[in-house]
Amino acid sequence: MVILTARDEKKGSEAVEMLHGSGLPDVQFHRLDVSDPTDAARLAEFIQEKFGRLDILINNAGVIGVTTTAEIGTTTTIQELYFSGEDLKQELNDIDNLTVERLDEMPGLFLKDYKNDQLKSHGWPADSGCLAYKVSKALTNGYSRILAKARPELRINSVHPGFCKTDINFDTGEYTAEDGASCIVAVALLPEEGPTGMFFSRTEEAPFVVAVVTGGNKGIGLEVCRQLASRGVMVILTARDEKKGSQAVGMLHGSGLPNVQFHRLDVSDTTDTARLAEFIKEKFGRLDILINNAGVIGASASAEIDTTSIKEELVGKNAMDRLHWLLQHSTESYEEARECLKINYFGTKYVTEALLPILLSSSDGRLINVSSNYGLLQYFSGEDLKQELNDIDNLTVERLDEMSELFLKDYKSGQLKSHGWPADSEYLAYKVSKALTNGYTRILAKALPKLRINSVHPGYCKTDINFDTGEYTAEDGASCIVAVALLPEGGPTGVFFFRTEEAPFV
Repeated sequence: MVILTARDEKKGSEAVEMLHGSGLPDVQFHRLDVSDPTDAARLAEFIQEKFGRLDILINNAGVIGVTTTAEIGTTTTIQELYFSGEDLKQELNDIDNLTVERLDEMPGLFLKDYKNDQLKSHGWPADSGCLAYKVSKALTNGYSRILAKARPELRINSVHPGFCKTDINFDTGEYTAEDGASCIVAVALLPEEGPTGMFFSRTEEAPFVVAVVTGGNKGIGLEVCRQLASRGVMVILTARDEKKGSQAVGMLHGSGLPNVQFHRLDVSDTTDTARLAEFIKEKFGRLDILINNAGVIGASASAEIDTTSIKEELVGKNAMDRLHWLLQHSTESYEEARECLKINYFGTKYVTEALLPILLSSSDGRLINVSSNYGLLQYFSGEDLKQELNDIDNLTVERLDEMSELFLKDYKSGQLKSHGWPADSEYLAYKVSKALTNGYTRILAKALPKLRINSVHPGYCKTDINFDTGEYTAEDGASCIVAVALLPEGGPTGVFFFRTEEAPFV
């Protein structure tokens, strides 16, 4: 049963009669001026009295806001393509903090700036036609997402039906009205438990930004996924353990974040990385953000330590004292050192190499390698190694690969200090793996200036790696990674961030 509404009573009634004449009796007319709250209230009362419920609401009424033709069809989100100011883009994309009240304020601000010719300086669409139309649709997209988050029992989505032939554009569109309508109907009739809070380009989910997070099933990685998803990013959460990864995605879905998908990934397996690249290419056609977060510490608690009572042992100690206690009660084997280099350095490299082609397809690709202050060159005992790792004009990826093997050889033969490696404290392989990853970050950034490629040390965070003894929460650490990943276009590249501040690699 369809209630067809229109502002013009005569035209609305004629449309209903035409449908009746084509053998579709289940259509009724009710007058509605969508800009009149009294009319909207009358419609609600009519539906309540007549049917007692409403199953589908399609807000289709709209105007173009110009008097000349203009192509408005696009598969790219309005915020991403048309808004000139990063602050406005980020505000409209921050669904955790965006409110309907703030959306209500924005039309007045836009119209004021329109009148004063200040659109571009204040971040609004300004360099092409249909400016008010773009803003109106961006605000409507924001409203859809706010409602979807607040009302998870409903399926609330935005649909772009394509550039269709209608009287708005003098029938110059690419698709027929029937084609466009079929897309809207397809989304309206998606199966129960289908997506919500999404933007559909015709019948395909068209996320605002696509991101991959490795090691996303727990700790900092899981929190990075949550924070990105809450900003409207389509997140591909990867993990080696399929069960734990799927459970993490289920938890995020349950908290009102449907725009997260799981894909299994062992970062040290090039077959796995190739599968992930193929999945993203087929599903989305591009990748905008890659966050290489997966990693291991390369050490374990000493055999005499009862791991179940470590937290009790550390009660009352400050962050540095807790760290020193862990260092004193940790052991490192050659096998753990080899695994550490395999995951932290080579895993980062394998994932990056597999995904670089589709990352380069993005208009503003970002690559974040989660690092550590333990990767700073100050921990190396030999000046020659420090200088070589800091000479980005001559350092190569092939040389980094060689260094990994040389370190393991010297580790096995007890020659770390004599050959200039970190040697006087714990977590030796971890330090080398992060130093090599930092070098890899800098080499890539120099070779690929189109991308924003940076290393981030999120701080000493409470994770299972350190038995939750860190100084910062996983949420705090993740916020630093996300902040760097979402820096404005044209931001720094080839930089080491200590939390959110640029710092030297040395």
